[in-house]
Order: sequence, then structure tokens, then C-alpha cells
Amino acid sequence: MTAKSATAAAQATVYGYPRQGQGRELKKAVEGYWKGRVDADALRATAAELRRTNWRQLAEAGVHEVPTGDFSYYDHVLDTSVMVGAIPERHRGAVELDALDGYFAMARGTQDVAPLEMTKWFDTNYHYLVPELGPDTVFTTDSTKQVTEFGEALALGLTARPVLVGPITYLLLAKPAPGVAPDFDPLTLLDRLLPVYAEVLGDLRAAGAEWVQLDEPALVQDRTPAELNAADRAYRDLGGLDDRPKLLVASYFGRLGAALPVLAKAPVDGLALDFTEAAAANLDALAAVGGLPGKRLVAGVVNGRNIWVNDLSASLATLGTLLGLADRVDVAASCSLLHVPLDAAAERDIEPQILRWLAFARQKTAEIVTLAKGLTRGTGAIGAELAANRADLASRAGSALTRDPAVRARTSAVTDADARRSQPYSERAAAQRAHLGLPLLPTTTIGSFPQTAELRVARADLRAGRIDGAGYEERIRAEIGEVISFQEKTGLDVLVHGEPERNDMVQYFAEQLTGYLATQHGWVQSYGTRYVRPPILAGDISRPEPMTVRWTTYAQSLTDRPVKGMLTGPVTMLAWSFVRDDQPLGDTARQVALALRDEVNELEAAGTSVIQVDEPALRETLPLRAVDRPAYLAWATEAFRLTAGGVRPETQIHTHMCYAEFGDIVQAIDDLDADVISLEAARSHMQVARELAEHGYPREAGPGVYDIHSPRVPSTDEAAALLRKGLEAIPAERLWVNPDCGLKTRGWPETRASLENLVAAARTIRTELAGS
Repeated sequence: MTAKSATAAAQATVYGYPRQGQGRELKKAVEGYWKGRVDADALRATAAELRRTNWRQLAEAGVHEVPTGDFSYYDHVLDTSVMVGAIPERHRGAVELDALDGYFAMARGTQDVAPLEMTKWFDTNYHYLVPELGPDTVFTTDSTKQVTEFGEALALGLTARPVLVGPITYLLLAKPAPGVAPDFDPLTLLDRLLPVYAEVLGDLRAAGAEWVQLDEPALVQDRTPAELNAADRAYRDLGGLDDRPKLLVASYFGRLGAALPVLAKAPVDGLALDFTEAAAANLDALAAVGGLPGKRLVAGVVNGRNIWVNDLSASLATLGTLLGLADRVDVAASCSLLHVPLDAAAERDIEPQILRWLAFARQKTAEIVTLAKGLTRGTGAIGAELAANRADLASRAGSALTRDPAVRARTSAVTDADARRSQPYSERAAAQRAHLGLPLLPTTTIGSFPQTAELRVARADLRAGRIDGAGYEERIRAEIGEVISFQEKTGLDVLVHGEPERNDMVQYFAEQLTGYLATQHGWVQSYGTRYVRPPILAGDISRPEPMTVRWTTYAQSLTDRPVKGMLTGPVTMLAWSFVRDDQPLGDTARQVALALRDEVNELEAAGTSVIQVDEPALRETLPLRAVDRPAYLAWATEAFRLTAGGVRPETQIHTHMCYAEFGDIVQAIDDLDADVISLEAARSHMQVARELAEHGYPREAGPGVYDIHSPRVPSTDEAAALLRKGLEAIPAERLWVNPDCGLKTRGWPETRASLENLVAAARTIRTELAGS
């Protein structure tokens, strides 16, 4: 490729950047504000400094156009609800009294008012706050955040592009508000919403914005003709506005499909497309519509969701093909860099050779800048970078870390019988009831109990050498004893050990399996102030020794009630890690499943009668297009069954899922063949119980009655009311009583009160059933 190939100098840009700061300063400031240790001005000052730091880093790296508006105190979809005035009635008073406190009330709830529902952002592990809309919704414009943050970037002398959630995606992500008919379609509000977007665009234009980006990732999903017509109307209207900024409509997470010709002909000024997840499909579709003559194409050729170095030569080849399909081709990541850690250079414990394989947000930014330079000036201008990149790719491909012959031989020997229990559910259920002797509506928790400050200090002291292993283990033993004692006194039926020794439900296991790498600073936002460090799945997986047996059996020795063994399932181990991209996901899942199968079998041999294999990510990883789902669900459900398929009939296998739309995967939930499933249901008002009933789900289920992502304590009456709703769909002999999710992020006072109310609610309903 030579510089003459390009019709204009290619620019480097990104759609968004990690928000938290190098030391998670945002998390600390927001949580300090909630606790009254940080005032509002200090919180705003911290946020403003983080934004300035991000923009300067991007500009210094060579990014020509920085994004604004992508920063958020909690969630960018919630920010959009504020922008368009879609404030639920129950929160209006709090918002009017104090906008910042009202914002957090919508996100987290208060003791008196429930928060917005939370669910997964497409097929990522990021959670957004679901807009609540109804036929009476009145939209009003509040562009303060968007205009202010754009002005901050301009004041630094930067070229900036405001980024907004697009109107179609916003409405497609919304749900009917409480009390609104469940069949209400928020998309019918489009004509009311578009004038608000027009006002926001006008305000940004008046503030000096040349370009505004409107994100429409919902259009990479299967869409009906009516939804595509709505997109066509929306962008004809917005594109036809007088005195507007130039509009860049962005899609990501896959192929645009039938929406591509709709957007290509719309009177907008540019499109941003994903050329990593769906390179061939989007490229072919773009060529089929005749390209984008006279328009800007932003090509997402650097994967914004994984952490492996880019193949620069392959990306340049894609970019070269695109040059003839648009008036101007710029270079970007495939999506916001929100989904990757900030800086791989901060990692000190990863072997330098392996560190060369990794690219976090700052390294991806450098790749984007390099590709833009190569596209504009030719490959000779980036010869050194290309040579280093080829060496990095060869180093990874040839590493012994990536291939273990014993693991591959065992995986190849798996048969269908290995992934099946020895008896059907009806026979297993009878054996389990006889063995466990549980009451009607058995109560339990999902697994983790609060990770107290004392536990975190003990973990830090162990790492720093301030205490030895014996001292740390004594602290863990004491914590398990307290958790077991509390559960017995409260009256829970199936107990857990509380997981005090675990840092994270995926990282804990990854650190004990071969083939995984752990980071020290690889934090990624999951929701609000909840950040995780996804481990890196770099090679073949095996389990050198037991991971959970010791602490589970210790907990069981303290009580006569059953204690659940707690494991993270194979799909979630993949979904909440950065997975290898050099073999099919199904092959990796099978390796992880076999390692976990060994753990399940040893737990059973040690006397554990109830074993929970969590799969909260099963729905999250579901492909966005229906045609791609059967293949995924086949290997995903097989991996779960392979994990649990070797136990005796009387051993009860549980699984757990949370914060996702379960209706799409009810058949897959059935195909897991777990004996009991617990699911999030409190914020969605038992919707999943109705979905299970409509499917005819034949096994036991525990739709949650306690929303653990809010600090509020549900009353006994509230939990009982949810149980009554659950009983409308699930027979009492198959209904369990539990929280929505683990209690790790909650404090002990609210946990005690909530679980006491949960047990009291179960007793209330048992009494009602006995008297009926």
C-alpha cells in the first residue's frame, strides 16, 4: 500500500474510554460520596480531572478526534434517560430535590423507592439501567452534561466529537414502566423522542460541535421491518435538520445486516462499522450497497472487547479494501474501549514475553494511531511497528503455554455419555428429597457473603507479607464460622460457606487453573462502581489440584445442615475472562468443563450433597443474531452437563443466573438439566417465573425475592408478595426462596436484616399453604 491509495489523511479516533482512572479514582470518589466522606463538589472535581486525563492521553497518543459524553458516574444509558427527561415518577421528587442524589437513587434505589431494572449491555458483561417508558411518557431536553463535557474538551484545545446513545437503540432497550401494559412498545414513542434529540443536536452545534456520534448497536441484532422503518424515519428526520452538526451513526458488536442499506441511504454524514466481529459480512454488505460515496466511514478494525495485540497487516489489508468504498476512511476500535482495562504497561507480574501479546486501552489506541498512519502514508512509514507486531504474533503462536497435549487428548476423548446424568430428573428429584429432607419452599443464598473491610485487609496483608499463611487461614476459618452460625440462627435451610477466601468468582478459579493469566491492575467496569479484573485465558486449561474442597468440607463440619459447594461454570469462566482467539470457544469451554468436572467429583466424594455451578453469563454470551444461537447453545449447554454429569442421582446440582433477559434461553436452561436453578427476579417482578411456566420448565427454581444490587432492605411483606407471584407460576414443591445474586458487595447490617426477612417470608407462605 502506498500513500497515494488514500483520498484523504486517515484519522484515528475511539468511541469511548475506560472511566475509572488508573487507580479506580472514580469508584473511590463515588462510594465516598455515598458514604458522606466526599462532597458533591469534590466528586465533580474528580470526575472532571479523570475526563481531562483521558482526553490528554488520547491526544498525546495521536488520536485526532476525542470522544466526549461517554464518561458516566454510573451508566451511559441512565445518562441518556436524564438527557431526554425520562425520569420514573417514583424518582421525580428526589431528582427535583437534588439532581445528583436523584440520579443515584434511580441507579441504586433507596429504602423506600426501588431502582431501575438492570441488565446486560448486549453480549458484554457491562450492565445498564433499563429505561422505563409508557404511553404517558413526556420527554424533555436536558443537554447540560453533553454540552458541558464537550466544552471541557474544547477548552483543552482538542478536536472533540460528542457521543450519544441513538434514539432507536434507546427505545429498543427500554421496557414498559410499572403499571403499563406489558405489550406496550416503547418504539411507538419515537415521534415524541426525536424532537428532543433534535434539540440536543442543536445545543451541541451551538457549542461548536462539528460532528456528533449516535450509537445504534441495537441495529446489529435481528430487527423487524417496522423497526427498520423506524430507523429510516429517525435518520431521515435528524439528517434533515437545519443547522445541525454532521452525524456519524455507529454500530458495533457484529454485522449490521438489513440495517446497513437503511443507514447508507439516510441523509447522515458517516457510518462507523465493526470490522472485527463481522469483517467479511460488513465489508460485503457495504460493497453491495455501493459503498458510502460522499460520506465518512469509521472502520473499527481493532478489537475493542479483547486484549490480544492486533494483527496490523491484516487490519491494513481490510482498510485498504475499504478505501474505495467511502469518501473518507478513518480508523477506530470496534466499540468503546470501556470493555478493556486501561494500560497493560502497569502489569508487573506478567512475564515480559507474554506481555507483548497484550493490548489494553492505551495499547489499542497506539495500534489505531499506527494503522491510521500506515493507511495515510503507506506501510513504509510504519515498517518498524509492523516488524515488531509480526514478532509478537509469532511469539504467541509458538508458545508452549498455548498447547498441552494431555489436555487436548482428554478433550478429544469426550463422549455424549459423559455429558448426561445417570438417571432422569424425576428419579433424581425423589432421591434428592429423601436424602436432603428439606422443607417446602427451602431457603438458601446464592453463595457469597459480604466481603468485609477486615477480609480485604487480611488479603492485602498476606500479599504484603505482614501476616503469614497460617494467620490468614485462621482469619478465613473464623469468618466461615461466623457465616455458618448466622445462617443457622436465621433459619436458612441450605447453607453456604460465604466464600471469604475468594477475590472474585472467576479470578479465584483462574488463579488455580493452568492456562490462565491474572492481572493486578486490569480493572473493567461491570456496573456502577463494581469493577472486576477479568483473567486472561491464554492456553490449554487443566486443574492441578482441588480448588474448593477444603473450605467447603470445613464449613460442613460446623453444621448438620447441607452446605453447598460453590463453583463457577465453564461458560461464565469464558464470558468473564478475556478468551483466547486462536481456537473455537466451544473447544475452550470443553477444557474448562473437564477441569471443573474433577472438582465436582471430589466435592461429592468429600460428602458434599448440594453443588452449585453458577452460569450467570449463559444468556450474556448469547449471539446477537438468532441464526448464530443454536451452535453456541449446543456447546454451552454441553459444557455445563459435562461439568456435572458424573455425580450420583442423590447429589443435587444447582445453577444460578442473574441480570439478563431469560426468555430467549428458557429451552437452554432446560437443556442444562440442573436440578435447581436460581434466577434474578426481584427488579423484574417475577417475570422469569412466568417465562419458566410458559415453557413448562419441569425442575425446581428459585426466582429471587431480594435485590442485592440495591442497599435497601426488602420487608417481610415485600418478599412474601413476590413469593406469592412466584407461586402463581411455579408449584410450591418446586419453588425455592433466595436472593437474586451473591451478597459479596453488600454490608453485613443490610444482609442480616434482608435474610431474616426472607426466611420470615418463607415461613409466612408455608403457613398460608398449610392452611389452604
